[in-house]
Amino acid sequence: MRRELHRLPPSPASLPFASSGGGPKLAAGGSSGFAPRRGWETPSGLPPCGRGRDRARTPGSRRHRPCGRKRKRAALRCGGMLALAVLLLLLLAAGPGRAAAGPGRDALREELLLSPLPNGDVAATFQFRTRWDADLPRGAVSHYRLFPKALGQLVAALGVRELHLTLTQGFWRTQAWGQPPLQAPSGAELWVWFQPTVTDVDKAWKELSNILSGIFCASLNFIDATNTVTPTASFKPLGLANGTDHDLLRYAVLPREVVCTENLTPWKKLLPCGSKAGLAVLLKAERLFHSSYHSQAVHIRPICRDASCLAVSWELRQTLTVVFDTFSSGQGKKDWSLFKMFSRTLTDACPLASQSKVYVDISPKNKEKELLEVTPPPTSVYEATVQGDKRTYAVYDLLSPSLFNTSRSLNVQFKWKRPEDSSEMPIPILHAQRYVSGYGLQTGEISTLIYNTHPYRAFPVILLETVPWYLRLYVHTLTIITKGKENKPSYIHYQPAQDRRRPHLLEMLIQLPANSNTKISIQFERALLKWTEYPPDPNHGFYVSSSVLSALVPSITAMKDVDVEESPLFTSLFPSADGSSYFVRLYTEPLLVNLPTPDFSMPYNVICLTCTVVAVCYGSFYNLLTRTFHVEEPSRGGLAKRLANIIRKFRGVPPL
Repeated sequence: MRRELHRLPPSPASLPFASSGGGPKLAAGGSSGFAPRRGWETPSGLPPCGRGRDRARTPGSRRHRPCGRKRKRAALRCGGMLALAVLLLLLLAAGPGRAAAGPGRDALREELLLSPLPNGDVAATFQFRTRWDADLPRGAVSHYRLFPKALGQLVAALGVRELHLTLTQGFWRTQAWGQPPLQAPSGAELWVWFQPTVTDVDKAWKELSNILSGIFCASLNFIDATNTVTPTASFKPLGLANGTDHDLLRYAVLPREVVCTENLTPWKKLLPCGSKAGLAVLLKAERLFHSSYHSQAVHIRPICRDASCLAVSWELRQTLTVVFDTFSSGQGKKDWSLFKMFSRTLTDACPLASQSKVYVDISPKNKEKELLEVTPPPTSVYEATVQGDKRTYAVYDLLSPSLFNTSRSLNVQFKWKRPEDSSEMPIPILHAQRYVSGYGLQTGEISTLIYNTHPYRAFPVILLETVPWYLRLYVHTLTIITKGKENKPSYIHYQPAQDRRRPHLLEMLIQLPANSNTKISIQFERALLKWTEYPPDPNHGFYVSSSVLSALVPSITAMKDVDVEESPLFTSLFPSADGSSYFVRLYTEPLLVNLPTPDFSMPYNVICLTCTVVAVCYGSFYNLLTRTFHVEEPSRGGLAKRLANIIRKFRGVPPL
């Protein structure tokens, strides 16, 4: 370390100059810590700055001779050149960073959608979209501004093309709440598309799940070959790439994963402004988890940089959806506000955001119009066709200077002008449910009901079933019944399970007639596990992940093509090229199945009995082996005995 310090010449400000008289001179007896060794020179051939060779000590002298003007100028010139070189290097290093920090390189959009649900609940959907014009797969990016560095390095190192992770607590009730903007299954779901350059996909998948487990404090490290599948028809890429090689796709679900605050905190830290400014100030954990439904997600995908699509940009979309039961929390009133739901209000937008808006769905829920009222007045009104229905939204632009003129904070309040009629709730066009039937612990049946309520349009749907290996499916019992008749699937793909290696995978393309319900059932047999494979609470049951439905649902109202960059975020995650239909992905309920479970109390009883017997037998035997016996001679008695014998002698009684 000392040799390296000797090599670095000091700057002119650090030279031991003492101003005296006619010019700068070396301080008497001064000794710099950067004294060069003999024979070391700068690249220019000059001796090192500070002291030269001619300034070595002479015999009999205790002080160094003052250097001449040439040496002083050389020292100043050397220090100045060094400072200029360092400044030039800093400017070159800051050049790409400043270019990356420009508006054309990365941008942040934040959005909050507040939707009153048909049954009176309120759904709040947060979306934070970070777009970055960079080439992540090549790993040439070293400067990160808005895009999280942890995720950027992960994408570049493991060759990830698309990544979709969701952590959900609860279940989205489609029949009561309608079609969700972004639905996810209960628990943890992860599906990833890898780059064609990845040679070992399974190894990259395992490493990716372990890294994500550490980033989000989740149990994703339990993802292994026993719960991972490779779908062939479902989960097409949402980005630019048109996936044809399904060997690059991996999909896994952990239905028992519990989502709590320790998962929300690292998710908020990935935001450019954290939870200190913008819409993220509403993300108060104790309010978010006091809800009927909570789902947070991370989506990474490549998108077109412009209309010509000659260059690729990367999009990170962080979404969070919560459903509040305002009727029970509002003492029987369906009116709500931001403060009632989140215990906070909005004060400003994120300084790094180029767009920050709040959308409130004010579409009439009944045939009569103008039943809803929002305060304060919105900055604008937006009309669009979302999921086949015409919607009207009140828009609050947090970047508008006029929004915070009258008040320092924004507290959106929603009121019903009159009580809502007890009319029937609108039924979504596509919804499904699943249940398990049967009796005993040997066999059973899994049934899935799919409903198409469109009055005159039929459309196909892709069904994905993932069943654990310990439920042994009987494929010959698969039946599909529609309107009392057999409905043969157009496409079917089945991959049988292997014990303790991989689960069952069943994919089918089924045609749903108009205004019909379709029942899909298959029988299974329960396997007997090893005693070490049971969880700590085996009598609770074993979870089976949700079924996945993917379909292009016909739209009742014609939809227009909109610009993805100009349209709201809640309409651009699943783009549809055809204006007559929209893409929907639904999830059914997870199943809870009981397996033959041994009586784990018997080992406890055996252990207790064995320990008791061993303790009694061994204790007695050990006591006999280690105890020593002594023969005690009978004592003659004490003073009391002698006195008693004397009295007995006088009385003529035998002595004791």
